[in-house]
Amino acid sequence: MKRLLYTAPALLLVSFIPGAGFWGPVVLLVGLIFFHELGHFLVAKWMGLPVEVFSLGFGPRVAGFAWNETDVRLSLLPLGGYVRLAGYNPEEPDAEDPHGFLAQPAWKRLAFYSGGILANILITVVVFFFLGVNNARTTAARPLPSPLLVVDVSSDMPGAQGGLKAGDQITRFGELKFPGSSNEEAITYIRARVGQPIEVAVEREGINRTLTVTPKDVGGAGKIGVAFEPSSWVYDKRPLQARDLGSGAYFAVVGSARLGWEILGNFGKLVTHKVSFKEVGGPITIVRAGSRAAKAGLMQFMGLIALISMNLAVLNALPIPFLDGGHAALLIFEKIRGKDLSNLVKERILTGGFLFFVCLFALIIFQDIWKLRH
Repeated sequence: MKRLLYTAPALLLVSFIPGAGFWGPVVLLVGLIFFHELGHFLVAKWMGLPVEVFSLGFGPRVAGFAWNETDVRLSLLPLGGYVRLAGYNPEEPDAEDPHGFLAQPAWKRLAFYSGGILANILITVVVFFFLGVNNARTTAARPLPSPLLVVDVSSDMPGAQGGLKAGDQITRFGELKFPGSSNEEAITYIRARVGQPIEVAVEREGINRTLTVTPKDVGGAGKIGVAFEPSSWVYDKRPLQARDLGSGAYFAVVGSARLGWEILGNFGKLVTHKVSFKEVGGPITIVRAGSRAAKAGLMQFMGLIALISMNLAVLNALPIPFLDGGHAALLIFEKIRGKDLSNLVKERILTGGFLFFVCLFALIIFQDIWKLRH
């Protein structure tokens, strides 16, 4: 898929951001993109579609083997992958072949477009299964000495007015340092300082900041409207039991469905301007989140993989030309119309979608960089 040709360079750029780490972001983004393409490939092979090449990576061929008519290869730059169908590429509609992709029944072409989306959904389900099993085995959680993680901020309270945001890691609250002090000590400290400015040191997106919040008098005690907790925990586990597999399966199905529905709702809120575009994160934000999650522990990293994978599934399912959902929407439109669009019209639609996607991508990258500097 051509979209990987600009996703891959973006990954190269953000991987060199100081403090972002390397392997966490690489596994997160490259792995998810590769499995997306693997989904297209396996569906194509299952239905007997003419696949010329399935490649892990881009550039010159390094190694590989033949699977019937398909060259399964490892390429020089292992940044994702791609599937090349014989006789027709959806982004090269002029390359016609009576035995190629366009000659296949519509349901096979729809299934091919759905392959990548289904692969991303399957990754989320599998990851949620293991997280569900792991949660079922947890018997106790104990906090470790660590910075305080801001979980929620009330918009009309001093914490928000002072600049605190969910996801911030508080390393100092006035004279209290974290690690070193407890969650309860921080609450007592705030309650005793009604109307007194408190200097708060936080780490946000790898950047250290100093903010000032002034507790508000609520019933005689200082409040700042911020929920926080230790950022590191240790969990006690019991041996695996058979019922844990059932708990994992339930969490996998229900949790994946809820996550997909929530992400779809968020896209809807973005379109209807109920959510600001400023809250959208691009590759740089994802890479930095992946790096933090990888450092926080395996379970946190797996949770982020599931979240990003479901986001990719929902995004690709949207009827935007150039994405899988856009190709499927064009095909369905042609079937309802009873006549195929000309190659010229389809090329113009796909080019328009490509330009829209590139502009959107550039805007998100610019916004990511702006967030880094502010």
